[in-house]
Amino acid sequence: MFDTLSDKLDSVFKKLRGHGRLTEQHIKETMREIRLVLLEADVNFRVVKSFIAKVSERAASQEILKSLTPAQQVIKVVREELSRLMGEGEDNTLNLSVKPPVPIMLCGLQGAGKTTTCGKLALKLRREKRNPMLVPADVYRPAAIAQLKTLGRQLDVEVFDSQAGQDPVDICDQALRYAELNGFDTIILDTAGRLHVDTELMGELQRIVNKVQPQEILFVADAMTGQDAVTVAASFDEQLPLTGVILTKLDGDARGGAALSIREVTGKPIKLVGMGEKLDALEQFYPDRMAQRILGMGDVLSLIEKAQDAVNADDAAAMEQQLRKDGFTLETFLEQMQMVKKMGSMDSLLKMIPGAGKALKKAQGAQLPENEMKKIEAIIRSMTPRERLNHKILNGSRRLRIAKGSGTRVQDVNQLLKRFVEAQKMMKKMQKMGPKGLKGMFGQGGQLPF
Repeated sequence: MFDTLSDKLDSVFKKLRGHGRLTEQHIKETMREIRLVLLEADVNFRVVKSFIAKVSERAASQEILKSLTPAQQVIKVVREELSRLMGEGEDNTLNLSVKPPVPIMLCGLQGAGKTTTCGKLALKLRREKRNPMLVPADVYRPAAIAQLKTLGRQLDVEVFDSQAGQDPVDICDQALRYAELNGFDTIILDTAGRLHVDTELMGELQRIVNKVQPQEILFVADAMTGQDAVTVAASFDEQLPLTGVILTKLDGDARGGAALSIREVTGKPIKLVGMGEKLDALEQFYPDRMAQRILGMGDVLSLIEKAQDAVNADDAAAMEQQLRKDGFTLETFLEQMQMVKKMGSMDSLLKMIPGAGKALKKAQGAQLPENEMKKIEAIIRSMTPRERLNHKILNGSRRLRIAKGSGTRVQDVNQLLKRFVEAQKMMKKMQKMGPKGLKGMFGQGGQLPF
């Protein structure tokens, strides 16, 4: 989502770095360009005005202007103010430390992704060792109840039995009592939406709040709608005691204005963000990490967390044991690739590595990492188990058969094998280092050797 914004800010900062020493005029010109970049990104104009004023005041201080690296200091100020703008320092975690069952209510307009987000949230809570139940309280949209029940079956999460025509307030109240009697510690209320804010909708939501007393009332905003999402969030906040925001579709190609504006306008923290269509693509929101991504500084902490989630200790131990038994084979390499795929797309992972995103853009004619991995996987899967365990038996006729079977060229097969042999040499060096070397390779998330 932030690619365009990041590119434009990078251009601004390049000009800034071009000056050996900065003057107040340089700062003014930079702030003017940043203002235009943010407005083009659909950031609320009041938010932009306040942000520029704070950055200008800090950046124009004599302490920064006289420093040895003034441009870097200005960029540091921008990063800190971006983090503050998105809520750094605030508690943006879900408050679940109360007597169960804990009601969590999701609200918002139609099309924002409330129902899917309910499923994602249930999966996230279950992975955190909680026992959630989904509650379909949208009785107006015909497919809403069926959609939530389908999600429940996919996730193996119980869905409270409700019917179209029931009073949504009664559904939520009965679900709360059912959860208390049946050992559920969290209930997630999927409430009705509208195409726009209206009195009838708000009255219904207020009655649910008064009856059930949700611990969390989360506004689900579609990040693709830009300033519209911010305007609607402000309307909901005026009539409901919102506790936070969930931003969906943050992996889309919108300009990012909603993410940068919504917390400042509503005063409510962004607690979770949807980063894809898969049901496990709901992440905790970290303002400082998001600011680093926007400024092209990567997000190594999130990358490490993804690796730890994708590869548990048992998987790492099994991989290490297999490596000791058979050595580093094409079969081992294929398994490592599957581990990496659990972390998400290669494009999204590389953007978390400082500088990798820019390098990808410069290599315009190069094969995209995602496509390259698919090709490698196709080649290895076209081999027999014996060939995967011993690449040395791959003569010319076998390589031709593998190329035809994988829809690639013999040159692609040769190139993969060449890179594999190089990686195999590196792995032998790691083995000579003993257990520490192997744990360094597999204990931190099973990274690809090439």
